[in-house]
Amino acid sequence: MLKALIFDVDGTLAETERDGHRIAFNQAFSSVNLDWYWSVDFYGQLLEIAGGKERIKYYIFHYKPNFIYPKDYDNLDQFIAYLHQTKTKYYTQLLTDQPIALRPGIKRLINEAKRDNIRLAIATTAAYPNAIALLKNSLDPEAISWFEIIAAGDIVAKKKPAPDIYLYVLEKMKLLPEECLVFEDSHQGLISATKAGLKTIITVNNYTKNQDFTGAFSVLNHLGEKDQPFSVLSGKKFKGKYLNLKMLLEN
Repeated sequence: MLKALIFDVDGTLAETERDGHRIAFNQAFSSVNLDWYWSVDFYGQLLEIAGGKERIKYYIFHYKPNFIYPKDYDNLDQFIAYLHQTKTKYYTQLLTDQPIALRPGIKRLINEAKRDNIRLAIATTAAYPNAIALLKNSLDPEAISWFEIIAAGDIVAKKKPAPDIYLYVLEKMKLLPEECLVFEDSHQGLISATKAGLKTIITVNNYTKNQDFTGAFSVLNHLGEKDQPFSVLSGKKFKGKYLNLKMLLEN
């Protein structure tokens, strides 16, 4: 029996990557006088690397191999940590000033789960402050209290596509994989959840629509609304205009 819904954040709850994180990264680079700029298309390539600090390190090693970090820092990792911390400040301010809309069906499905006492959790590689900022500003000021577990950032040693973040959530909630359903948007997220034994629904976005989602329970363009019907791209062929909790409980 379905007891819990577990949500990824970036790209799943909202289209935060292009118009949120990417912009904040570029602002952080500019703030320390770096001429680095991550375009919309290039950032899509960098999303193959999970985690903000990991993404910066990958970029330096592969695109700026001659970069020398400022003398104010003891090592490169310390500088990367500062850059990422600065980026997080810009991102949370961006969400405060101009909240990013949730994807279709997200708020509706979460409210249905709350109504029917289905437990809720977050499992994301995003930094904890980033996840909290989105929940508060785009979902509801009290949304943090709706989620039993908010597993984010460096809470586990290995990030997606490793299963660690999902195994952590299962352990903390004392649930079996078959009692949960995951919502993800990316190939890496699917691998992570699948390795933890979790059934996963994918809602693709512009960055992930061409990725391989073999093994997903169902792949949708989004969860849908009454006036914005969803499309099933592969997997379980849900009927109707939008995915609701009743459908999930029956499947």
